[in-house]
Amino acid sequence: MLVDSHCHLDFPDFADERDAVVERARAAGVGTLVTICTKISEFPAVAAIAERYPAVYCSVGIHPHEAAHQPSTAAADLVERARHSKVVGIGETGLDFHYDHSPRERQREVFRAHIAAARESGLPLIVHSRNADVETAELLREGAAEGPLTGLIHCFSSTKYLADIAIKIGFYISLSGILTFKKATELQAIARELPADRILVETDAPYLAPAPHRGRRNEPAYVVHTATFLATLRGETPEAVARQTTENFFRLFRRARPPAGIAA
Repeated sequence: MLVDSHCHLDFPDFADERDAVVERARAAGVGTLVTICTKISEFPAVAAIAERYPAVYCSVGIHPHEAAHQPSTAAADLVERARHSKVVGIGETGLDFHYDHSPRERQREVFRAHIAAARESGLPLIVHSRNADVETAELLREGAAEGPLTGLIHCFSSTKYLADIAIKIGFYISLSGILTFKKATELQAIARELPADRILVETDAPYLAPAPHRGRRNEPAYVVHTATFLATLRGETPEAVARQTTENFFRLFRRARPPAGIAA
């Protein structure tokens, strides 16, 4: 079994065939999916999708792109929404200094609120970081200094610097279809050396479809290709990578329940 630890089933790309997308994932051996909230205003729709499918969980959070465009949200507001039985994580949140769709200081403010909510709720923090490795590491270290904090760097395509600091804090690294891209040699070198017990896989669907589907709409079933590529990269079997990343997922996302017959 595999887990797609990060996808966006609420996005319009899946509106006309969501049932089929979830079924194709199941048929491909993807037994659990997490559909990620990017706008607090759309959390009810995200949660409704998770409620509809037993194999689907969700998160609650505000993407850094949306930090300036969503209602002001305190840590307490996130914690309250996180009481929903299908919520397994806080985010996605973080810093994106590539596009700067929201002012950087506002991104930091919202990120800090999510960090506080993750500590208070005990749920893992789902972190987006682009062109902001130093600043992301600084805020994560600041947050971890204030109390227990765990989570992951999602869709990891950053530097070894951020990977090392995140792992030292106790975070996990989630790898997406970017890993399979021919020019992603630096990322592949990092992935080859990551501790086996700190790796997850994801699609970030509908974005970033892995080879051989690159350029098309991504979907959760395609996480199989990323996992297979990772296995080859690390000199392991696909079965071993599937088993390890699934165990890692359920160790991190403790509120999620494995399908019948799969050990936690």
